[in-house]
Amino acid sequence: QLQLVESGGGLVQSGGSLTLSCEAPGFNLYDYAIGWFRQATGKEREGLSCVQANDFSKVYADSVKGRFTITKNNAKNAAYLQIDNLKPDDAAVYYCAATRFWSSEACLRPSWYEYWGRGTQVTVSS
Repeated sequence: QLQLVESGGGLVQSGGSLTLSCEAPGFNLYDYAIGWFRQATGKEREGLSCVQANDFSKVYADSVKGRFTITKNNAKNAAYLQIDNLKPDDAAVYYCAATRFWSSEACLRPSWYEYWGRGTQVTVSS
């Protein structure tokens, strides 16, 4: 069973940057597309970005374009989400998810994914 582990969250000042990592210890992510999501307290889970298994095609939610960058490094068996110019509204638990299937139209939907991590908390101080 594929298990995903997110890391890199923490407390960051508004305007700062952060890079979140998504790994799968003991499991090869080569054939998996990765999605990043976040969920703030009292809100629904929001799709942020997704990347095809080979790191070729990427999709971003309109709300994060220009500030978020997704990458997948198959040599390191990991995926990353870089967040620049952090804002207080970015505070949330961030999750990565994996699936063998790719659809640029569907990959921002939580229901598209079979495997999920437990999340990493991002807190932004103003």
